[in-house]
Amino acid sequence: MHEAEFWELVDGTREASGGDPEDHADLLAEQLSALDPETVVDFAHHFETRVNRAWRWDLWGAAWVLLDGASDDAFDSFRCWLVGRGRKVFEGALHDPESLADLLEDFDPETDGEGADLGCAPYEAYERLTGTELPDPGVPEPPPEPEGTPPPFEDDRALAARYPRLWERFGEPGRE
Repeated sequence: MHEAEFWELVDGTREASGGDPEDHADLLAEQLSALDPETVVDFAHHFETRVNRAWRWDLWGAAWVLLDGASDDAFDSFRCWLVGRGRKVFEGALHDPESLADLLEDFDPETDGEGADLGCAPYEAYERLTGTELPDPGVPEPPPEPEGTPPPFEDDRALAARYPRLWERFGEPGRE
């Protein structure tokens, strides 16, 4: 599977789901189930590679602002969700996490930012196709610590200063 095909599947299933994370994951698993097992493994490789690229402190800080806090598990889910938003949003966020203030039309922390099911879609599809677990897609584990410098998670004023556009648009009113 080429990168363009990967993004076409991500974008097409997101658009067909209306952006609902659970529906997106279900549609993605369904469409992957129509492919051959090797292609599903390739998709998983592409997906996990991108999730690992987002293993960065600056993105964790952006997730913290958007979600009003982000545990390890919440950030893992957020990274999957970020891939699910498509190439433009994903690459834009990697280039500058503050760009999410411009790239996201809106953000509901109750539903948005939740992408764990999306990350499971290739595994579900592979099992449907073969009756076995997806083999290791060959993506090295990320380092123990995210890339960069940790943001000031517990200091709202410092977060607002580090992520001013995100804070203005999505920070909780009155938190500062």
